[in-house]
Amino acid sequence: MSSPTVLSSRHSQWLASSDLPTEHGLFSMHVFRTTGRDGTEGFREHVALVHGDVIGQTGLPVRVHSECITGEVFRSLKCDCGDQLDKAMAEIVRMGAGIILYLRQEGRGIGLTNKIRAYHLQSRGYDTVDANRMLGLPDDARSYEVVPEMLAHFGVPSISLMTNNPDKVAKLAALGVKVDKRRPVITVPNQHSVGYFEAKRTRMGHALPQSMAISE
Repeated sequence: MSSPTVLSSRHSQWLASSDLPTEHGLFSMHVFRTTGRDGTEGFREHVALVHGDVIGQTGLPVRVHSECITGEVFRSLKCDCGDQLDKAMAEIVRMGAGIILYLRQEGRGIGLTNKIRAYHLQSRGYDTVDANRMLGLPDDARSYEVVPEMLAHFGVPSISLMTNNPDKVAKLAALGVKVDKRRPVITVPNQHSVGYFEAKRTRMGHALPQSMAISE
C-alpha cells in the first residue's frame, strides 16, 4: 500500500500502524486519537483496518462500524454486530481492497452502562428503541465527524458504504463524505436477535428483508 498522508489536526491524530493478520486475511491496523470539538472531552482511540491498496481509490468499499463489546468480544446472540463485522472483513478481502473504520462508540453511542440497562429493559419485553427512550436516551447517539478525516488520511475521495442503514448514508453525506453506493451487509437472525432485526427494519428504517430465516 502507498504511504498515506499523516493526519494531525486539532481534533484527530494518526498515532500508529502495524500489519494485522486475521482469519479473513491480512489487514494493516491504524490507530487514530480524537478529542471533542471543544477540546474538553476525553480522547477516544478509533481504528482503521485497511486491506489492499486504498490510496486514492474511488468507490472504495468501506464499513463504518461502531464498537459492540457484547456482540464482538463475548459473542452475544442478542445482536448481529459481530456477524456484520466478520462479513464486512471477509467481503473486503474478497474484493481486494477496502477499509473498516471501527469507531469506539458502544451501544449506538450511549455507552456500555446504558446499553446494559437497556438490555435489562429488553429482557422485560421492550424493543431496542423503546428501551433507550425509557432511559431518556436517543434512539441512536452515534457521531461520525471523524470519518471524513480518517478517509482523508488515506486519500479516499469516495466510498461504497457497507451498511443496511440509509440514515448512516445520509449522515455521512451531510459531513461531506461522497457515498457512491450502498452495499448491504445482510446476516441471519437467531431466536434471540429476531426481535432486534425487526425493530431495526420497522422502527429504524434499516433495509432488511421483511421475512428472514432464523438460524438454529
